[in-house]
Amino acid sequence: MIEVKQPGEYSYVFSRYLDPIVKVQPGETVAIYTKDAFENRVSKETDLPSKIVDGNPNPQTGPIYIEGAEPGDTLAVHILDIEATRDYAVSAHMPGLGGLAPTSSTPMLNDPLPESVWLYKIENGMVTHNEKMSYPWRPFLGTIATAPKMEALSALTPFDNGGNMDTPETKPGNIVYLPVNVPGAYFFTGDCHAGQGDGELCGFALEISAKVTVKFELIKGKAIKWPRIESPTEIMVIGSARPMEDAARIAYSELIEWMCDEYGWDKFEAYQALTQIGKLSVGNMVDTYYSLIAKIEKKYL
Repeated sequence: MIEVKQPGEYSYVFSRYLDPIVKVQPGETVAIYTKDAFENRVSKETDLPSKIVDGNPNPQTGPIYIEGAEPGDTLAVHILDIEATRDYAVSAHMPGLGGLAPTSSTPMLNDPLPESVWLYKIENGMVTHNEKMSYPWRPFLGTIATAPKMEALSALTPFDNGGNMDTPETKPGNIVYLPVNVPGAYFFTGDCHAGQGDGELCGFALEISAKVTVKFELIKGKAIKWPRIESPTEIMVIGSARPMEDAARIAYSELIEWMCDEYGWDKFEAYQALTQIGKLSVGNMVDTYYSLIAKIEKKYL
């Protein structure tokens, strides 16, 4: 197994214009070490992120160069395991961020919410702030991406290359399919979470530093437009856009395309079927674009 740690500065963008930190072969198992969204600099409730975190959140480990990956391929990322590398998770309320707070894109006249830090102990499969706020350990990757074709995108941004989708479906046991836009794919990940509700409502989930174990697979000559996820029981597509209904349209239309291309469905039959038994969940409602996940159970395919 290859172990990957960022040798220098972490990246805060998904970009083809950075030097790869390592090159790996398809089929190799890779352990990737990540920092949390606060650069691992928040460890107590008096560590206000606005005072101690430089720049933007979400430091990324990468880019990782996948040997043989070419534009038009699909990178399949098998998520094997996520281990916390410390015994606590962090969340926060920050001025200018959150689904129920005034932001730069939704300004309001009321004052910003007060900043606060919330610490959670990770122990015995639970993530606990107090006896009332104790939740199961449900780890996933907040950010998982390949490089865009031309531009560099902020590590806060989810888009067609993946990115900061903040969906709990990017978890161990699932396969994430990402488009390859540049030679080598240039893979990034970070922003791991110990758990999160739909929407990541306040803007920060249960943020952790982590060791992420994955295996890369290349699907040659098969291009996809948006990230896909496969679990043992479902197939899913993630769309990221504003307004939120456009993210839903992307996700459902691409799911129909997947059903037609690989499962032999007629387009309008698939449209009808998803109307009756499709599922739709919200990854995030707080990022630069919103991420929605359209799903269908495999038993219906």
